[in-house]
Amino acid sequence: MTRRRKFPGRPAPDPLDSLLRFPYHAAMTACTNIEIKARCADLDRVRATLESLGSDFRGADHQVDTYFRVPRGRLKLRQGRLENQLIFYERPDDLGPRRSDVRLFPCPDGDALRALLTVALGILVTVDKQREIHFLDNVKIHLDTLADLGTFVEIEAIDSDGTRSPAALLAQCEHYMNLFGISPPDLVPQSYSDLLLPKPS
Repeated sequence: MTRRRKFPGRPAPDPLDSLLRFPYHAAMTACTNIEIKARCADLDRVRATLESLGSDFRGADHQVDTYFRVPRGRLKLRQGRLENQLIFYERPDDLGPRRSDVRLFPCPDGDALRALLTVALGILVTVDKQREIHFLDNVKIHLDTLADLGTFVEIEAIDSDGTRSPAALLAQCEHYMNLFGISPPDLVPQSYSDLLLPKPS
């Protein structure tokens, strides 16, 4: 058996850095979002507004997101009928529109990757949701229903090619917040994974 040599004074490698540098980067996409999540008791009202605006409805998806234990950011494997991706993102848990730096890697064989990452990193939590996906130009809107948490709206103003400034994305996000009647008390700073994790005692 070949043993790895240990070099004194050299820090242990970060497994997340190794994962993000793995040579499948040609298939990986990166984008910057300005986004919000908000509780919404009336998804029908938001859905009617989207229809009146002529949104591009991509469909309804049953998605299972498996979050893995990582030293920074969040790493999740999304498995659904419409979207199957490994997603890494770094985002502050600020109340209100916030920047999220996202990397996405398509994963048609999610079960095999889930098994590998479970062994390598360990599962933090699993999020099971029903999601409707709408687009208005570069803005992606999710209408989400989670059995344990309730109903939510997410707005993601996306810059996928470096042509939109953070200020422009923020203006888009705030525009749709106003159209959907989202007010500050509705906003949720945490991810669904954080909401499902046990509260520290």
